[in-house]
Amino acid sequence: MNAPHETVANRIVLLVTTVLVILAPAGCAPVGPNYVPPDISVPATWHTQLKQGLVLEDMDPHILTSWWTTLNDSALSGLIERAVAGNLDLKKAQARILEARARRGIAKAGMFPTLNFSGADTWTRSRKAAGPGETSELYSGHFDQLYSTDFDSGWEIDIFGGVRRSVEAAEADIQANQEDLHDVLVSLLAEVALNYVEVRTFQARLTAVESNLDAQNETYQLTLWRYQAGLSDELAVQQARYNLESTRSQIPALHTGLEEAMNRIAVLLGEQPGTVHEELEESEPIPVASTKTAVGVPAEVIRRRPDVRRAERELAAQTARVGVTTADLYPKFNLSGSIGVEALSFNKLASNLSSSDSWALSGGPRIGWAVFDAGAIRQNIKVQSALQEQALIQYESTMLGALEDVENALTSYVNEQSRMDNLRQATEAAQTAVELAQHEYQAGLTDFSNVLDAQRSLLSFQDQLAQSKGNVTSNLIRLYKALGGGWTSFTSEEK
Repeated sequence: MNAPHETVANRIVLLVTTVLVILAPAGCAPVGPNYVPPDISVPATWHTQLKQGLVLEDMDPHILTSWWTTLNDSALSGLIERAVAGNLDLKKAQARILEARARRGIAKAGMFPTLNFSGADTWTRSRKAAGPGETSELYSGHFDQLYSTDFDSGWEIDIFGGVRRSVEAAEADIQANQEDLHDVLVSLLAEVALNYVEVRTFQARLTAVESNLDAQNETYQLTLWRYQAGLSDELAVQQARYNLESTRSQIPALHTGLEEAMNRIAVLLGEQPGTVHEELEESEPIPVASTKTAVGVPAEVIRRRPDVRRAERELAAQTARVGVTTADLYPKFNLSGSIGVEALSFNKLASNLSSSDSWALSGGPRIGWAVFDAGAIRQNIKVQSALQEQALIQYESTMLGALEDVENALTSYVNEQSRMDNLRQATEAAQTAVELAQHEYQAGLTDFSNVLDAQRSLLSFQDQLAQSKGNVTSNLIRLYKALGGGWTSFTSEEK
């Protein structure tokens, strides 16, 4: 008869042999579709005619990485750095990456065995049945106590690759979340810059209104003096007055817009509204970029845009999930084992732990297979395949949206520059018209209504010109955003 420790050894050898037999075919490729990046054609060049400084050349990576520096505005650069450090949406995107990494860890854990420990102290109190004439049960007062400890282990062998596909999906999810962070960063940089330009635009518009307000007040005082001197009637006085008050009425709305833009910048920086007012309250010119901007080719933009890259990674993740579900069609092989010891006293239990003869060992392979489930697994595969098709459509849609963004930004930038040139000429002509009308009115050669019309036109053109200057810079910012610029300046490819 074999000794107890020899029996245990034989069982261990049997388990190891069984593991090797089961693991032999485990090198097979995971079931389900292997991911292949979609090959979607893009145009070789842009539809919009490139002019006004736009050229079809390879983009300078240094300029695209820090595109806001082309505006030569130190205040803007400082705000962007603060936004990257404090923006809450950016922090939330970073937290989503941490979540995705943790989920990858959960998926990887399925590739390894599990080991559980348990210990118990159980007791029972014996009971004696009631005798003849006795009205209650009698208890012996004796406790039976049993101490035990066990180690249990289990391992599902990933023969058909379900776990490997889940890890593959988790890896793609991490990459998709990293691209989402990049996309948030691209939008953040553009939003800070756009609101900063809006602040400077409102300040330029206020400067124009206040300048015209002074000129119109002088005109009002002139008409009032002429009326008091009997050189004109009261009509000219009232016309000059309502023109003056109409101009003054524009100031509150412009201040409201200016305050809102400043508050928006503060929130984008992750700060309370009002924190940037002091540093931005002094009026500064609208920033202007260099006259030449390289835009590259569509394929280059598609490779760089974070939203397109994110959609492609989401497609990869969903493709892997089809494999996870497909693996449910096949058998699942598990190895399980348990080893434990029992004793009637704690001291005896402690001494038995060091004796192999006292241990009880059990374990072996197990196979599980969903032979019949009314088609639930196959329907789930169809569900995941349909989600994969949706992810592919979403990728194509995102790519088309990216091309549309660039085309629209190119068109807006080119056309707004032409509009700005026209408004500049109109403003110069309006300024000359005001001077001529005032001179002829003072000489009695024209009606005062011509002075009013000239002054209103001048204010209108100056206001439109200030807005157009802001729009030109804003459209350039939107173009850099559409080109996917800026995110590489503050991020690194983390694994």
